[in-house]
Amino acid sequence: MKKIKILFFTILLMIVVVGVSGYFWLQNNPTGQALFHFGGLVVGANDNSVILKQALGLSKPKTYLLLFLNNTELRPGGGFIGAYAVVRIDKAKPEILKIEGSEILDKNATAFLDNPPEPIQRSLAVDNWFFRDSNWSPDFASSSENVLRAYAKENGLLSENIDAVVGFTPTVLEEFLKIVGPITAEGIEFNAQNFTEKLEYEVEYGYVDRGEEFVERKNLLADVATALIAKGRENILEGLSQYFAVVQRMILEKQIVFYSVDSSYQSILKSQNLSGQMTTSTGDYLFWVDANLGSLKTDVALTRDLTYKIVSTGTQYLARATMYYDHTGDYDWRTTRYLAYSRIFVPLGSRLISITGSDVEDALGKLPTDEGVENGRQWFGSYIKIIPGKSLAVTFEYLLPSDIIDFEKSKQYNLFVQKQIGTNQIGLNLNLNFGRNIRPVEPSTFEMGLDNNSNNDYNFKTDLVIDRAFVIEFDN
Repeated sequence: MKKIKILFFTILLMIVVVGVSGYFWLQNNPTGQALFHFGGLVVGANDNSVILKQALGLSKPKTYLLLFLNNTELRPGGGFIGAYAVVRIDKAKPEILKIEGSEILDKNATAFLDNPPEPIQRSLAVDNWFFRDSNWSPDFASSSENVLRAYAKENGLLSENIDAVVGFTPTVLEEFLKIVGPITAEGIEFNAQNFTEKLEYEVEYGYVDRGEEFVERKNLLADVATALIAKGRENILEGLSQYFAVVQRMILEKQIVFYSVDSSYQSILKSQNLSGQMTTSTGDYLFWVDANLGSLKTDVALTRDLTYKIVSTGTQYLARATMYYDHTGDYDWRTTRYLAYSRIFVPLGSRLISITGSDVEDALGKLPTDEGVENGRQWFGSYIKIIPGKSLAVTFEYLLPSDIIDFEKSKQYNLFVQKQIGTNQIGLNLNLNFGRNIRPVEPSTFEMGLDNNSNNDYNFKTDLVIDRAFVIEFDN
């Protein structure tokens, strides 16, 4: 089994670990130089970075749990956990201790976490909270802690010795293929445009045509990795700056996320925006989170556009968060009707008024509307259903707490809109009416265009490729 995906995860591990270590190291040593090669890392003379030493096991060996988060089957923690690996790094050299599909760990387990979330029980018809479904929190730290609990409960290898969790999506490999160019494995060409779809098809269905058994279906990954390594070696030194740039961008866009069991290192990861955690910022806050539940890889066929509006009721401020979905897929091997559980995380103390556009009934009866508190944020949740070729607008309407916009206490409004791990190309539109004169600070009036705004309105269009922060000041 080790041979199935060893090379695949080896290159991913080296990219991820070298990338994040180099990120820290180059920030601390901007004039330093580094030389990389597969199978190890040679660094410059100024190698005094604590993070570098720890991440690469230069002081003592480190054990990592790697999660392959398939973002074409979106989950709150970044994507369905399709596979995992246990890797030990000792003096910058990785050793693959175990690697397999998450379904194998779940199938062989005799004990599981209790009480899976109601949407998982209802939509997937399961009574056990499996490892593959354990990344239910959109906060990667909280998600990783639960993943580790599930991993230990299912008797995962070295479950008591995991030092860190690294999650990554197939988007990362697509970006690296843009650098190295097309590769060929078993006579099949993979490139940045077709990589995820073609690999999913060949692993799920194409193995029959290749004359392979079901248990051998992921052998293709080893050949893909071999081809990728060979192609990467051709320009690893010349293209080093490109690799660093891709890794840093993938971290910023939350396609690569990290969690450290050691709280001191976790604090550093959080301070450097590497942890994929929910922000604890004050002021207004919006975080839309979708969970694909039994809808194949349909997220690849969805376009999303998020609109956030605020209007004054005279005594309070009413917020409306609307996600516009467009299902461009069909009923086929990869996509189907989109069944999901959608949540928004908003300021603590917000009060739900209504939800429109959500699904109201399934085979089990009336679908509930839920709410709760997580990581200091209020959340509201509901089920959605989108038929191929159709569009859907889902709106959460709620009253903001009085302290979010309080002219007596503050002349400034702050909004932080957070991006879900693993998502791609979500549009973001703001239409904020405060009922009094405003002055945009961040983004500035120059960045946003004065012609799009009146004295009372703040209108801005951007995207959620990364987290977005906004600051508005009110005139006296």
